[in-house]
Amino acid sequence: MIDPTGEATAAAGETRLGNRSFLVAPRGGIVARYDKIHMFDIDLPGGESYRESNAYRPGSGTVVVETPWGRLGMSVCYDLRFPHLYRALAQAGADFLAVPSVFTVPTGSAHWHVLLRARAIENGCFVFAPAQWGEHTGGRRSYGHSLIVDPWGEVLADAGEGVGIVSARIEVARIAEVRRMVPSLQHDRRFTHPELVAQPLAAE
Repeated sequence: MIDPTGEATAAAGETRLGNRSFLVAPRGGIVARYDKIHMFDIDLPGGESYRESNAYRPGSGTVVVETPWGRLGMSVCYDLRFPHLYRALAQAGADFLAVPSVFTVPTGSAHWHVLLRARAIENGCFVFAPAQWGEHTGGRRSYGHSLIVDPWGEVLADAGEGVGIVSARIEVARIAEVRRMVPSLQHDRRFTHPELVAQPLAAE
């Protein structure tokens, strides 16, 4: 249940909506819900402008859900650009990352594949990223390319442009295998905030 466009503007005094993703059980019950944390408020080089926060309020909590196959970390769309969120999900035990999205054509064609592959590689997780495709009100176009990415960063399925369904065989053992090869989750260390060195280096 996603609408990250922010095209509508909340009236004065009106409660803003939540951009919410649901995990639904096979019998139809809602198992978990997640409210998108990061709002898509940007101006793109082609003149496209988005102010999601005009109509939607940001969430503040992260969600990891137990499933029969492993733990699922939930996110939505623009969250993809904030790698610390996914690191927190992986450190909380997530084996799979869900990223339902509506990327624009300019940002999608430039960044969609590489960001999803990076989140998979960084955290040794499978990534499931369903994505809207097509033309919306006002001529805005969505990029599509629903993806399934394995923990090594290999794209197992790509829906491309158009409406359709993709699937892939998920080898859950691949998660532990990749994390043994590159155990970066075990190597995380706390560190202080960057120290600004105010004295610039002299130019030679």
